[in-house]
Amino acid sequence: MAWRAELKLDYTRESERSVARYLHQGPLRILQSLYPEGDQICHNVLVHPPGGLVGGDILDIQITVAEGAHGLISTPSATRFYKSGGQAALQQVLATLAPGARLEWLPLEAIAYNDCEATNRAVFNLAPSAELITWDVTALGLPSSNMAFTQGHFQQHIEISGVWLERGNIRGDDTRWLNSPLGLAGDKCIASLVFAAGSTIEAHRATQALEAARDVIETHPLRLQAGITCAHPQVIVLRVMSPLVEPTMDLLKKVWAVWRHTLWNLPSTPPRIWSV
Repeated sequence: MAWRAELKLDYTRESERSVARYLHQGPLRILQSLYPEGDQICHNVLVHPPGGLVGGDILDIQITVAEGAHGLISTPSATRFYKSGGQAALQQVLATLAPGARLEWLPLEAIAYNDCEATNRAVFNLAPSAELITWDVTALGLPSSNMAFTQGHFQQHIEISGVWLERGNIRGDDTRWLNSPLGLAGDKCIASLVFAAGSTIEAHRATQALEAARDVIETHPLRLQAGITCAHPQVIVLRVMSPLVEPTMDLLKKVWAVWRHTLWNLPSTPPRIWSV
């Protein structure tokens, strides 16, 4: 039996405090709001108790961030897309940011299990002066457990409305692309880290963000498998491939930390769930 779960999460700014309120239907909710950085930034953990999706399941997440509010969302574990049995599974995120709002959407990786049929979609609507840091991390199978992704279909969709759209279709039986030096070259984890703004990023900020990220990349073990560019006047993208999730997440977290400092003059205060 397919499950549908919905979550509506709204951040507002009230008396200098970012406040989260939510409504949910089905097995999808947030835990207690945390303020490890003070009242201006609200940290939340998104929880899906079943722990994964099978064919026909839908997770529908809608986020709004009001003017001046700042929300940070992570997850306690990977999103698992299991063998589908023919039907497709879908996780979709729609986030809308008002002027001056900030959002950090930082879920742990999505795992495409063998023979899954799945879509992982995220769409962000940014008003002028709104800003976003987000990442998308996909693991193909479980290579450490000898569970390869050899069948099925996984679609990635990342969109900054009116500005940026990328969609990747990964098929487990497409061995030429999965193993070719012009494709994934046998790597099992692919990821993107994105900084996006609702207005053109000022040239000096873009330069600082690029240089800070390149300094991190240059000293990281994945330096030959990562690259960063200002792909659009409103978007900076870092991409990385690696055999496993752990080194990829390590690089993304380090660049996220320097971007927070460089772009927002904030400390690198990680979500508490990352250290559990």
